[in-house]
Amino acid sequence: MHGHIPDFAGKEHAAARLAEHDQWRDARVIKCNPDRAQLPVRVQALHAGKLLYMAVPKLATTKPFYLLDPAALTVPFEIAATSTGAADVAPLVGPREMRPVDLVVCGSVAIGRPDGVRIGKGAGYSDLGLALLTDAGLITERTTIATTVHELQVIDDVLPHGKHDFSIDLGITPTRILSFTPDQPRPAGIMVSKLRPEQLEAIPALAEVIRRQDPDRQSS
Repeated sequence: MHGHIPDFAGKEHAAARLAEHDQWRDARVIKCNPDRAQLPVRVQALHAGKLLYMAVPKLATTKPFYLLDPAALTVPFEIAATSTGAADVAPLVGPREMRPVDLVVCGSVAIGRPDGVRIGKGAGYSDLGLALLTDAGLITERTTIATTVHELQVIDDVLPHGKHDFSIDLGITPTRILSFTPDQPRPAGIMVSKLRPEQLEAIPALAEVIRRQDPDRQSS
């Protein structure tokens, strides 16, 4: 479906395969997207006792992440880890209130086999969410970025990749784990010059970054 991260058959198997990886076992704090394709990843993180940050859909609130602490949740994890469930039970947090992230799990429409470049659903929310946390020092070059996808979403072609886009380190399908070495550095944070007017209007958390980086633009 256009404008969506594809939900895929075997997503539970991909999540289980991710849980076998050392990067998952060592991670204490995980950030994950809110799409249905990664719901098993989020549920698995909570059952494993990991602190989970989940992006608010479209980063549409001043504090654009849900804090899901398995020790504090009073509803089943399978409910709390959904977008609607988190909205009812999880507090909202911004970067200033968050802990450094050990592992990011993102959704993808496709990933390129040569270098781990990913294509998202086109709105840029995943890139901006990671850029916000990078700008705050919560995601660094040492933070592992992974995605779970169907095997059909792994393609051999070289995908387009802008300087504001991030690549993945691990691609997990229901049957295998792919490791990548991205061929360009990760974005260092929010690139104010790349922000579109509609993004500035729709994502309140960007205002603080602009105030700090480009006060003239913010006041104009």
